[in-house]
Amino acid sequence: MEFGLTGFDFNAWRSHQLTRVESALEGFIDEHSPADLGLAMRYGVLGGGKRLRALLALATSEAVGGHPAAALRAACAVEMIHAYSLIHDDMPCMDNDVLRRGKPTVHVAFGQAQALLAGDALQALAFEILAPEATDIPSSVQAKLCRLLAKASGAHGMAGGQAIDLASIGLHLGETELRRMHDLKTGALLRASVEMGAACRLGDQQTPPQLATYGAAVGLAFQVVDDILDVTADPATLGKTTGKDAAQNKPNYVALMGLTGAEKYAQNLLAQALEALDECGLPQNAALRELAVQLVQRQS
Repeated sequence: MEFGLTGFDFNAWRSHQLTRVESALEGFIDEHSPADLGLAMRYGVLGGGKRLRALLALATSEAVGGHPAAALRAACAVEMIHAYSLIHDDMPCMDNDVLRRGKPTVHVAFGQAQALLAGDALQALAFEILAPEATDIPSSVQAKLCRLLAKASGAHGMAGGQAIDLASIGLHLGETELRRMHDLKTGALLRASVEMGAACRLGDQQTPPQLATYGAAVGLAFQVVDDILDVTADPATLGKTTGKDAAQNKPNYVALMGLTGAEKYAQNLLAQALEALDECGLPQNAALRELAVQLVQRQS
């Protein structure tokens, strides 16, 4: 099945948005924080990563006619939360990884204590930038963005999913249990990126409910592809250690479904995401469509 687009220069759109996000992140994260904490924070966030969550937030805001400044802050906030989670997940008490985005992990480069503090500080900063003091962003929008991000990050979101992941080492999980774990660990923040972009919409217009379906399908597809790449990709291309799940006896979609089955499942989730997007009836949805396609077709 072909999902390609015509008449939309996705690469140009993506390049422009990535430049905006990177510039904003550099401005938000102060390198002069006490005891070089800012250096560790910047190391963990800047100059790497696909910025998929940021791009989803920006594309959704564009599709619904959202407040541009609110969308950019939402994009940066969700990237800070994602970076903080990676910094903590890579530490010896969690996944004990030494490579992330093609360079040593933060605890390897700066030590465990500084890595822990860098993650903590990034989490706090994410919410600080969502509620600026002098702004034309309505307070109701600021509050909704904070609530969505907090819910996606906490015990019933990303942190809860990571807890299930750690508790499941060596266990066999069925499809229902595995989906629940990844709906929380990975999917929650990806769904929140879409929801936060939609929350930047001003006025009383209702957000199409199918956007939530799109976000859920994209979030799960991302994890399925991640599991596939953990088996098939070269570490130099992927930018992180591969084969971790098998080495640590962790459940994943390739172990559950086989490689071919996992690949078919990812394609089915892509079809679900695009169908939901079509049902939304949003005229400016080309970026959201292409993000879903590229997510499933990615090689890193």
